[in-house]
Amino acid sequence: MHEISSGQRDYLHACKKHQFIVWFSRIAILVSFLILWEYTADKGIIDSFIFCSPSRIARCFLEMTLDKSIFLHIGITLYETMISFLLVTVIGVAAAVLLWCSRKCSEILDPYLVVLNSLPKSALAPLLIVWLGANQKTIIVAGMSVAIFGSILNLYTSFTVIDEEKIRLIYTLHGNRTHALTKVVLPSSVPAIISNMKVNIGLCLVGVIIGEFLAARSGLGYLIIYSSQVFKMDWLLMSIVLLCLMAMGLYALINGLEKICLKKFFYK
Repeated sequence: MHEISSGQRDYLHACKKHQFIVWFSRIAILVSFLILWEYTADKGIIDSFIFCSPSRIARCFLEMTLDKSIFLHIGITLYETMISFLLVTVIGVAAAVLLWCSRKCSEILDPYLVVLNSLPKSALAPLLIVWLGANQKTIIVAGMSVAIFGSILNLYTSFTVIDEEKIRLIYTLHGNRTHALTKVVLPSSVPAIISNMKVNIGLCLVGVIIGEFLAARSGLGYLIIYSSQVFKMDWLLMSIVLLCLMAMGLYALINGLEKICLKKFFYK
C-alpha cells in the first residue's frame, strides 16, 4: 500500500480544516440569526405580530404536525413539483434533440423560444386558469412554464458545442445522425443535462407556488396566501421555511444523482 507523504498529509489536513471552517461558519451564521431574531421579538424591538419569532414558528409546526394537517400541504406541493420537474426534463431533452436534428427548425423557432423564456410566467397563470380551470393540472402546467423554455434553450446549446471531431469521426465510420446523437451528443451532454435539472427543480417549485397562489385549495402556496389574508404570520413564515427546506432537499437529491452519474459514466 502506497504511503502518503508529509506534504500530501498536510494538504489533506488543510482541506479538512477548510471544510470544517465553512460548515461551522454556515451553522454559526444561522444560529446567530435565529437567536437575534428571537431576542428582538421577545424584547419588542421588532413587532412580534408581524415578524413572528422562531419559537412561535416551531410551535406552529409542532401543532400542525400533531394534527397531521401540514403533511397534506407538503405532500401536495411536493407531488406537483416532482410531476412538473419530470415533465420538464423529458420534454426539454426531447425538444432539444429535435432542434439538434433539424437545424432549419432550430433557426425558425429560436426567437420564439427566447421570447417565451423571457416572458414573466406569473402573467401566464391567470390565463392558464381560464383555459384549464382552477385545478391541479393548472398548477402543474404553471410549474412547467417557468422552466421548460429555458431548459430547451440550454440543452440545445449544450448539444451544439459538442466536439465536432467526434461527430465527424462517426460519419467517417459510416455512421448516421442517429449514431452521432446516441454515441456522442447525448453521452457527452450528461453533465449539462444534470446541471440543467439542478436549476429546473427550483424553478418548478417556484412555478408550482405561483400556481397554488391562484388555483389551489391546499399546498404550501395556498397556505401562504390564506395565512396572509387572515394575518396568521406564524403559518406564513412556517410555510416559507418549509419551502426553503424543500428546495434544499430537492437540490441535494439532484446533486447526489449527479455524483452517481459522473462516477459511473465518467470516472470509471
